[in-house]
Amino acid sequence: MTGTARGGRGGGAGMEEKGEAAGLGFLGLDRMSLLLPLPLPEKLSARTLRAHLCSYYLNWRWRWVRDRWRWLLPLWVLVWVVASCWILWFMSNQAVEKRRESLASMCDERARMLQDQFNVSMNHLQALAILVSTFHHSKSPSAIDQMTFARYAERTAFERPLTSGVAYAVRVTHAEREQFERQQGWSIKKMYSSKKQSSPSPGLGDAEVREPAEEYALVIFAQDAYKHVISFDMLSGNEDRENVLRARESGKGVLTAPFKLLNNRLGVILTYTVYKTELPPNARPQERIQAAIGYLGGIFDIEALVDKLLHQLAGKQSIMVNVYDTTNERPISMYGSNDTGSGMYYKSTLNFGDPSRKHEMHCRFMQKPPWPWLAITSSFGTLVIALLIGYIFHATVKRIAKVEDDFQKMTELKKRAEDADVAKSQFLATVSHEIRTPMNGVLGMLQMLMDTDLDTTQQDYVRTAQASGKALVSLINEVLDQAKIESGKLELETVPFDLRSVCDDILSLFCGKAQEKGLELAVYVSDQVPETLIGDPGRIRQIITNLVGNSIKFTERGHIYLTVHVIEEVMPSLDVETGIQYANTLSGYPVVNRKRSWENFRHFNRELNSCEMPFAPGASDSVSLIISVEDTGVGIPFEAQSRVFTPFMQVGPSIARIHGGTGIGLSISKCLVGLMKGEIGFASKPQVGSTFTFTAVLTRACSSGNENKPSEFKEISALVFDHRLVRAKVTKYHLQRLGVQTELTTDLDQYISKVNCGLRVAKLVLIDKETWLKESHSMPMLVSKLRNKDQPDSPKLFLLENPKSSVRNSSHISREFHLNVIMKPLRASMLQVSLQRAMGGIDKVNCRNGVVGNSTLGSLLHKKQILVIDDNIVNLKVAAGALKKYGAEVTCADSGKKAITLLKPPHSFDACFMDIQMPEMDGFEATKRIRVMERDLNEQIVRGEVPLECANVQRWRTPILAMTADVIQATWKDFRLEMKPPMFNSIVHHLIKLQN
Repeated sequence: MTGTARGGRGGGAGMEEKGEAAGLGFLGLDRMSLLLPLPLPEKLSARTLRAHLCSYYLNWRWRWVRDRWRWLLPLWVLVWVVASCWILWFMSNQAVEKRRESLASMCDERARMLQDQFNVSMNHLQALAILVSTFHHSKSPSAIDQMTFARYAERTAFERPLTSGVAYAVRVTHAEREQFERQQGWSIKKMYSSKKQSSPSPGLGDAEVREPAEEYALVIFAQDAYKHVISFDMLSGNEDRENVLRARESGKGVLTAPFKLLNNRLGVILTYTVYKTELPPNARPQERIQAAIGYLGGIFDIEALVDKLLHQLAGKQSIMVNVYDTTNERPISMYGSNDTGSGMYYKSTLNFGDPSRKHEMHCRFMQKPPWPWLAITSSFGTLVIALLIGYIFHATVKRIAKVEDDFQKMTELKKRAEDADVAKSQFLATVSHEIRTPMNGVLGMLQMLMDTDLDTTQQDYVRTAQASGKALVSLINEVLDQAKIESGKLELETVPFDLRSVCDDILSLFCGKAQEKGLELAVYVSDQVPETLIGDPGRIRQIITNLVGNSIKFTERGHIYLTVHVIEEVMPSLDVETGIQYANTLSGYPVVNRKRSWENFRHFNRELNSCEMPFAPGASDSVSLIISVEDTGVGIPFEAQSRVFTPFMQVGPSIARIHGGTGIGLSISKCLVGLMKGEIGFASKPQVGSTFTFTAVLTRACSSGNENKPSEFKEISALVFDHRLVRAKVTKYHLQRLGVQTELTTDLDQYISKVNCGLRVAKLVLIDKETWLKESHSMPMLVSKLRNKDQPDSPKLFLLENPKSSVRNSSHISREFHLNVIMKPLRASMLQVSLQRAMGGIDKVNCRNGVVGNSTLGSLLHKKQILVIDDNIVNLKVAAGALKKYGAEVTCADSGKKAITLLKPPHSFDACFMDIQMPEMDGFEATKRIRVMERDLNEQIVRGEVPLECANVQRWRTPILAMTADVIQATWKDFRLEMKPPMFNSIVHHLIKLQN
């Protein structure tokens, strides 16, 4: 191998060296965990750190509240009990103060009214005194006598509502006594003191004044009710004398102490002095005494006055009123009862114009104060609300604490479940590796045994053992896929692939089983589907294989029909028709309406906007496919259709006993369809058949639509005779894939007439066997017409053989009419080989059943140096045998260390197959070291220090393909892998890519 050739493969894929993750060094956050008592993630940004610190602070505060809530709750209750008592006390005091203010207002109002009325009466008495001074003393003779005074007093009594009577006493000296008595016609009488008689009214037999006095105050005028006091000397009584003396000295009205009146009520006398001349306000007492000439007195009935006042205020709230004379230390009750009670009271000061005497009004409510219901309800309501809030908060804390505890338990259970899942994954990986590794040897050796000279019985035994091994591998793959789905580790590839080739491979896989059961198997892919798509061909193959395999398993007669369209093709026909379709089917048997299999797809809901459809053709490189598998099998019972996609669930025990299976294929398919942003559904009817449909969103690849069509068939035309239009459409689809211009016809007589009229005959004529038997009376005529035509080369006739047809009958027809037989199901590769063989373009020796022989492939790896590294001896033998079969020179090694030694550049190997799991040093570590050595060599090449062995090499890189039996671990997803057990075709596929 030359250095130039090796340098040309520098783009080959292999196991790459993984860089170490950088540590957390931003702003010293790698040391933050030493400063904070909280766990920090390995990778932490500034925003994440703030959120983490805030969450930790809130959690710390919450834990503080939760731990101290046991004693915070009693404290809360105690505080609010005290607060409620304070509210009760405060509002009660407010009510009392309000009641006190109301009492004070009413008491002051009554005192003011009493005082105002008293002042009015005083003013009228003073006016009367002025009247007497003017018309009695200033006139000579006097204009007033007893009759005039009494009549005037009676007529003006309404102006003095508080006085019960008035009288006037004149001042007489001792020298004037005799003359005055002669003028008046009566003798001066003496007043009894208050100690002997509480009333100034005289009794019978009153004694005259005997002892002499300096002066006298003799009553000369009186109101008729009190005219009996005329001739009495007012100075002869102690209290009257005192009042008269004080009145003339002060010049103001003077009140007496309370005393009983004639009506047995308490009253007082108000005395005014009448002066002979008007005195200045600042006159001295002596001047006033000398100027005094008389005295006017008014009797006030206090009880009547207060009763009248209270009667005026009867409409207001009733209160108890007491009026007292408080001049002396012991108050004298002027009005009201002596029972003062013990309730709230208020006193108002009364001013009756006499500064020497003091009067007060005491007021109290007659009824007891009401209960402070507002204060009681407010305090009680506040306490209840506080207790409710405390209870709610307490219940919330308990609930949150319970949720937090449950969360902690769930977190612990989640951690255990994750650990168990990891353990399960590790267990499945180990089991996968340990099971698939020996299966690699079994299947590989069986394949190598098939290539030896075996008799018929031995070949049957080997095929049976190989089929059993493949079934076991398929079962392991399904179980491991289910495990990956549950662990969320199932991911899809995105590689270019040809969907039509995938469908052909699936038909080839089930071709034998379909022929054994006499089923017609066909595939049709719409020409709207791009030639090359980008997606995961393996998973699409797995879904279709599962659906077709189930159809093969549960179908005993009829057909299985696989179709592929784009979504836009079926959008115009979204209306679902009920019933069963009998006409225009592949085999003539009735089938369920396939439109019902997608009627529940949300993508096809007409009410949705196109922007809501994930497969809408908004992006030019997005392709949404709808794939259906139709069969005429036993169908699914209606009661079992709801659990079709349930893992490990089957229709019934009899189905599992008869047909076998694990019941997880459809559940895996549903998950894979979901990963492809699609949906899956079905329509089924017992004893009619089933149709499964799924959608998938793929990407359009940039490729030419005609690049895979063989150029040898581009100028060839073909005619297809088939009375079933669906089957003819399938045949036309396969011919057009080869570039053949195809025409369909269902009326044989009409075509014969056209041939008779000189119609140009097609190069190829394909007749379906069922149509030949149906039109057997006209077929000999058609064959003779086509072959008797005057043309240099007659058309090639082909008979499309159904698997259910009799082999003897087919051989008889082909020999009699010299027809080329093409066995169904049709596939492009098989059809191409059949056409080439009929047209003489391929050697029959190298063709076996439509497949190119191994002699052509044997030159692909001729003398290529391949290194195989595996610690299992059986795997080494199998890989070496597979590679040597295609002409490669294989070198084997059993450890990673030996691989490093053998692949140390420069070396002569073209490629390397390396196992991942090996003792001492696994495939990853060995590949890393090999890449390091190649990198050092490439740096030397750049510097010009290249060894002589690498003189013509621009870049050294050896392709390394990883081999593993572990399908669970995600470490291999970035590398090119060859899964164990290695199939020969898969090995050739990878090596051809490396060769190219």
